[in-house]
Amino acid sequence: MDIEWYLVLSALLFATGFLGVMIRRNPVVILLCLELMLSAGALALLAFSRMLGNQDAQVFVLIVLVVAACEVVVGLGLVVAMYRRRLPLDVDEVKELKG
Repeated sequence: MDIEWYLVLSALLFATGFLGVMIRRNPVVILLCLELMLSAGALALLAFSRMLGNQDAQVFVLIVLVVAACEVVVGLGLVVAMYRRRLPLDVDEVKELKG
């Protein structure tokens, strides 16, 4: 299979995630769209790695996946804290976080 198909799929996934971040106002949906964007970048890295016959990019993909997991943990922790304090879960309505 050619690298072009992987890159087209990666671009479509990234565009879908970008549109989701720009359009949606729910923090959980925004986190999912950010995950989609990070996965698209990882897919592009793997496609280039396969094209070059080099396995070094797989290390970077693992780092991207670890960063994505950390982002989800912190983001979902914030969403749960907002829900417990009965703050609005709309991103536009939350102006600042108070301790």
